[in-house]
Amino acid sequence: MQRHPTITSSTSNRWAWMGAGLGLALAFITQAPAHWLTHAVEQASGERVLLPDAQGTVWNGSAQWVLNEGPLNIAPSANMARPANTTSLPTRVTWQLGPRIDLANLRLALSANIASACCTPQPVRVDVSPLWRGLRVQVSDQTSNWPANWLVGLGAPWNTVQPEGQMQLHTTQLQWTHQAGQEQNQGQLQGQAELQMQQLSTRLSTLRPLGTYRVRVQGCDTMAITLDTLEGSLQLTGSGELLNGRVRFNGEASAAPDAEAALSNLLNILGQRQGAKSILKMG
Repeated sequence: MQRHPTITSSTSNRWAWMGAGLGLALAFITQAPAHWLTHAVEQASGERVLLPDAQGTVWNGSAQWVLNEGPLNIAPSANMARPANTTSLPTRVTWQLGPRIDLANLRLALSANIASACCTPQPVRVDVSPLWRGLRVQVSDQTSNWPANWLVGLGAPWNTVQPEGQMQLHTTQLQWTHQAGQEQNQGQLQGQAELQMQQLSTRLSTLRPLGTYRVRVQGCDTMAITLDTLEGSLQLTGSGELLNGRVRFNGEASAAPDAEAALSNLLNILGQRQGAKSILKMG
């Protein structure tokens, strides 16, 4: 029995259109422009992280990496292409995104390799995987180095302190999880992040460098924060916690005996003076 030629032609045309549509959809997904991703990051960070001049695709791209105080820091002039008072890394940030099978938990994850020539000896891998009614973000164990003056773009207190020096960041088994119904809307952090501010200086003091300091964040039900001095004339100590997105911190700043005169004005700026010490308080 011979098929009707009109039916055969119609079926062939339907498959041709479906194939063309599928090809266009795949091309649309794989070639999605990088600025779609950078815009999503900017919105999620409350515009504190900006990624202008995006190039490439969502899956393989690059951009400048700029820190900004937030949406209230937008320049009033409509002709300004970038918010005022921002600071940018000296080299571009690059990323590669792709699916990965999490064999340990038998689930599909989205893996990102992030790098910048100035700061990451090895790319930093970030894995995002779904949970039951939630999400997990894992950061690979890594050591990276960042310029301290990059923090100025975040506004107070960094724009007052104007830090100079290097920051070394080390993470160990760091992961953030969030599930619907959690009491802490900000999710839960596990693992540890340690930031060393090495040979730190500030324009507020003629004494250079002030010293080297360590900030450690330990994840748990309540994220613990500690500050201590590794070496230097300015002595900093303190502890606090990060709870529901708010930092509560109490500490002290003091000067080594041979640097009290040189650091007196800086101690007045850092916090409320109580004798030879300055009280550091946040939250």
